[in-house]
Amino acid sequence: MGHSGAPVNPYRIGEAAALLGVSADTMRRWVDAGRVVAERDEHGHRIIPGAELAAFARELARPENAAEGRPSSARNRFPGIVTNVVLGDVAAQVEIQAGPFRVVSLISRESAEELELVPGAPATAVIKSTNVMIERR
Repeated sequence: MGHSGAPVNPYRIGEAAALLGVSADTMRRWVDAGRVVAERDEHGHRIIPGAELAAFARELARPENAAEGRPSSARNRFPGIVTNVVLGDVAAQVEIQAGPFRVVSLISRESAEELELVPGAPATAVIKSTNVMIERR
């Protein structure tokens, strides 16, 4: 992807790492290994053009690179750990910490019990993308 001038939406190593949910050291290793392309800004700091980071993030998220091998139409999968479950008469509120993200879901009590969702259990939040809102800073 060639471009002229300054990269659009450049990210410093720490910013890129935070967006991908990894340490800055991991991000530096990926850059050093050539897995993601970085450039130098006018101060000599390594920066990753937004388009390059987006392409790398897509590669990381490809189903064959995910931990779970189950075929599914869902693309928005957030593996994590159950941190809280509130059981009601009919519904259950389930909280999952997925990396730096807290995901809260309302499901049937029956489903929560069948899945044995209790604090400490591993679980994956699967998000239906038609109901996701997008915000910008």
